[in-house]
Amino acid sequence: MRCQERHATMLSISHSTNSSARITAIPLSSIPAVNVATVPQRSPLRYPGGKTWLVPHIRAWLGNQDAQPEVIVEPFAGGGIVSLTAVMEGLAQRCVMAEIDREVAAFWKAALDHSDALIAEIRQFSPTRRRIEEIAEQSPTGVLERGFRALALNRTRRGGILAAGASLSRSGENGKGLASRWYPETLAKRLRAIAEYAGQIEFHETDGMELLEGMLSSCVKGETVVFADPPYTAGGKRAGSRLYNHNVIDHQRLFAMLADSEVNFLMTYDESPEIVTLVAKHHFSAVRVIMKNTHHARLSELVITPQPVFLR
Repeated sequence: MRCQERHATMLSISHSTNSSARITAIPLSSIPAVNVATVPQRSPLRYPGGKTWLVPHIRAWLGNQDAQPEVIVEPFAGGGIVSLTAVMEGLAQRCVMAEIDREVAAFWKAALDHSDALIAEIRQFSPTRRRIEEIAEQSPTGVLERGFRALALNRTRRGGILAAGASLSRSGENGKGLASRWYPETLAKRLRAIAEYAGQIEFHETDGMELLEGMLSSCVKGETVVFADPPYTAGGKRAGSRLYNHNVIDHQRLFAMLADSEVNFLMTYDESPEIVTLVAKHHFSAVRVIMKNTHHARLSELVITPQPVFLR
């Protein structure tokens, strides 16, 4: 028995001769995309596809629950902004984050288990091109060293990309080059805040799909919610292969797992025919959020929930 009734997606759906559903209109969210400068920056990572802009939606979604969730599960953690926001703003009692990328996972382990030492490394580091190139060629074995390496590369590469082949920032912010995104005291402040909540943050270096499947099989109705922001590879998208070392997941399986579960969830996806078809198939609700990328192009991203939350 599912924990909640499935509501109509409030979308216009037509059927072609081969009976495949096609969504012809997806409403805009009642919450517009926000300037990320107006939202607390809680993650030390600059993550491609980061979800700081989504924070107002997360607040509205979690605030709409009958009771405060005991745990929010984020199977594709990346920069972890949603989990951090939920815990630090008292929207969930604790979070479970999963990340399969070894470098990103090392950062989170260092941030949670070696915060003081990581802060010390940050404060004494000067991000010159030569030093960054040396770090990039290293293969550290310890968690602290690997975690610092991941952070240093993330803050100095273009777009924060850690995937193989990523280039270093050139002009950077305000023409400051590599150092333009390296704010030692700001990073230290964010890490200290994370350390204060470390007892409420559970991190796993693992396949997020496998962790999610295990948790869904044992979750208690109303106690667990899921935020899923998978790599952008659905519908033939290639951005995921450029931005992330691990970029292939079974999107149909993810939708089916959530549809068969008893949890409330929120997913974000690029708008693509494959995804809007899956939304219709499982009778989920979807809204569009119009955003601008760094080149000022208008992009549409989908926010998907089991029932309407963001309709006007």
